[in-house]
Amino acid sequence: MTDDRVLYIDNHLIIVNKLPGELTQGDETGDRTLADDVKDYLKARFNKPGNVFLGIVHRLDRPTSGVVIYARTDKALGRMSALFRDGGVSKTYWAVTDALPPEQEGRLTDFLVRDSSKNKSFVVAPGTPSAREARLRYRVLGSSDRYHLLEIVLQTGRHHQIRAQLAHLGIHIKGDLKYGARRSDPDGGIHLHARRVSFVHPVSGENVDVTAPVPDDPVWKYFENSCR
Repeated sequence: MTDDRVLYIDNHLIIVNKLPGELTQGDETGDRTLADDVKDYLKARFNKPGNVFLGIVHRLDRPTSGVVIYARTDKALGRMSALFRDGGVSKTYWAVTDALPPEQEGRLTDFLVRDSSKNKSFVVAPGTPSAREARLRYRVLGSSDRYHLLEIVLQTGRHHQIRAQLAHLGIHIKGDLKYGARRSDPDGGIHLHARRVSFVHPVSGENVDVTAPVPDDPVWKYFENSCR
């Protein structure tokens, strides 16, 4: 973990820019996690002896990049978790796709079912058992010769929500083989980036608004530069 990946830090929170392929928290693979790296960073930066507390507020899918919020205190962990649960955190994503939605700007409302055995979510008919409503807003920010950049604001936080809802429309995120892309990305990631979060700080009451630079990738850089 390097200083340039730390997007925000105070006594209660640390917000970092996750790279594609990093784990937000531990899973069955036993691979080293971003949380491990953040703990080591805090220990070194503040010369802390012993264990460092770090609370998992939310997570990003392993292939996804962008903003991840961790809590440095129990108080912040409980309050940030409540903010996420109650819709108090605005979450904006960028997605590089192989096709365009029907309109330049719009809303998608679907019902999703999660298949844990496949680690995948599917759009199903309303009323399907265990289905949960998934809502998002999108707009087209730009296009290149081969790809398109969508800005997506999540209004619910379902498993693989953006990936599943776009795939249902025949729109595939670059590199996302699981949801229908033709080719994988070299680093095992996908071109889905948690671009920005904003919320009222759960302890200080200040407005926090953080934007994560895109990964160091020619396609991402093209769109980031063209959308300034």
